[in-house]
Amino acid sequence: MKCISVYTNNFELFSDIYETILSTPLAENEEKEVEGVTVSESGEVPENYLDKMKARPDVVVMRLKDRDITILQHGSVFEIFIPETESVVH
Repeated sequence: MKCISVYTNNFELFSDIYETILSTPLAENEEKEVEGVTVSESGEVPENYLDKMKARPDVVVMRLKDRDITILQHGSVFEIFIPETESVVH
């Protein structure tokens, strides 16, 4: 799974820029700023990382079933997990 990290603890702001983030082309380990928020392409993440994070009590899990995307929020970061088969519009 591909992981995009979004460094904010503001859910409303994250929600407002979510689609922009998905449509922003990012190379592996590249950082960009989207509306004042740092966004980073964190590369490939093993499946067990996602399972381990979901089990933590301080992690909020959001699931977009129609696109098979999982979003984790913990501390001041959101992590967007996109399966290999998901094609992000660039």
